[in-house]
Amino acid sequence: MDNNIVFLIIAGIAGLVVGFIIAKVLEKSKASEIIKNAKKTSESILRDAKSEGETIKKDKILQAKEKFIELKSEHEKVILSRDKKIAEAEKRIRDKESQVSNELSKNKKLSTELEQKIKESDQRQDYLEKKQSELKKLHKSQVQQLEVISGLSAEEAKDQLVESLKVQAKTDAMTLIQGTIEEAKLTARQEAKKVIINTIQRIGTEEAIENCVSVFNIESDDVKGRIIGREGRNIRAIEAATGVEIIVDDTPEAIILSCFDSVRREVARLSLHKLVTDGRIHPARIEEVVKKTRKQIDEEIIEVGKRTVIDLGIHGLHPELIKTVGRMKYRSSYGQNLLQHSREVAKLCGVMAAELGLNPKLAKRAGLLHDIGKVPDTETEVPHAILGMQWAEKYGEKEEVCNAIGAHHDEVEMTSLISPIVQVCDAISGARPGARRQVLDSYIQRLKDLEGIAFRFEGVKKAYAIQAGRELRVIVESEKVNDERAASLSFEISQKIQTDMTYPGQVKVTVIRETRAVNIAK
Repeated sequence: MDNNIVFLIIAGIAGLVVGFIIAKVLEKSKASEIIKNAKKTSESILRDAKSEGETIKKDKILQAKEKFIELKSEHEKVILSRDKKIAEAEKRIRDKESQVSNELSKNKKLSTELEQKIKESDQRQDYLEKKQSELKKLHKSQVQQLEVISGLSAEEAKDQLVESLKVQAKTDAMTLIQGTIEEAKLTARQEAKKVIINTIQRIGTEEAIENCVSVFNIESDDVKGRIIGREGRNIRAIEAATGVEIIVDDTPEAIILSCFDSVRREVARLSLHKLVTDGRIHPARIEEVVKKTRKQIDEEIIEVGKRTVIDLGIHGLHPELIKTVGRMKYRSSYGQNLLQHSREVAKLCGVMAAELGLNPKLAKRAGLLHDIGKVPDTETEVPHAILGMQWAEKYGEKEEVCNAIGAHHDEVEMTSLISPIVQVCDAISGARPGARRQVLDSYIQRLKDLEGIAFRFEGVKKAYAIQAGRELRVIVESEKVNDERAASLSFEISQKIQTDMTYPGQVKVTVIRETRAVNIAK
């Protein structure tokens, strides 16, 4: 049994070995066939690749030739264009050379002609000098011959001529004097009328002196607290907006507005009236009301001017002159209201011109406009009479009116009979007792000078002299003046006042700077 098993095992192993050998032999024969097939396939691929490479090579060569031909044609076009430009440039250069040569020939010709003319001029100059020398010699010889013939020297002949001229001049002067006397006799009537005008210098009318304060009446003293505001902010806002000092004291049912400028006082009075009537009193409302009131005052000035010229029967006055007449209501001259003074002078001029047989309308016109040079706020070196005459000329007034305005203080010569009438009527209106006061005018001038000093500095927006000139409040622009500059500006203004002005007591200079941000919601 065991031998059979061993035999079977040996037989199985031998079969396996024989099968393995047979499989190897078959695999080797199959591999050789695969290799032969692969060789054939590779040879076929190589043949196809070679043929395809030859085809591609031929195509690339053809493309390169076409590209070369295309580039060559483009290059030839560029060369032709460049040659054309070069030819054009050469042509222009030849043209320029031709022009330059022509100009050179012209310049050469002109230079030759100029040299010829200079030469001729020098010859003429020499000729003239010779002639002048000969003329002097001839004149000298003639004078010597005349002296020999007359037996007198040139000085003696001159003295005799002067004596004869003196006698003739005396005779002519006597004739002229006699004619002047005769003419004076003929014009004695006109001279007598002038004398009569100068004697009419007394007239009895009342005149109220302009002062520097206004009284604002209130219903009760409770309103004073509302006007002052919390910690005085309302009253400070009113004073800053109007430039008027507001005095709130123990006077019952009254507030005093103090300012030398009557326009500011009127703006403050009307603004206070509107604020008290409305009941809303705070800084923003105060500024709004003051702005509206200023606009209202400007309109009122125009209305006053129109009403004045209508009352006096004056027609055809320029709108700017009408506005100037309206401003007279808020100006004073030595304490006398300028508009009342000008109206009075106009009426007197009309009456006197009618009495003398002159044009009363023209005289009224000149009388009303004689002091328009006092209306501007700014001080100038030009006298007010000359300034008024210049304005009248600018706005088309007649020559007689312009001369009367300029001559009423003898700044220019009088050329018509209206001029002395205006001068005399101006003296009549101003010379009456109580009409004017010199002290007030000098006081107002001092306050104006005080404000003018502040406006000389850069960055100053507004300046107000208050408390009778004892304080100067200066409002500056916050964009131009910072806090440090505000402090130094206060010192500089005080030093300028100290050196340039004469004043009693002390002047306090307060510089106010504030920053505001304003936007509008729409």
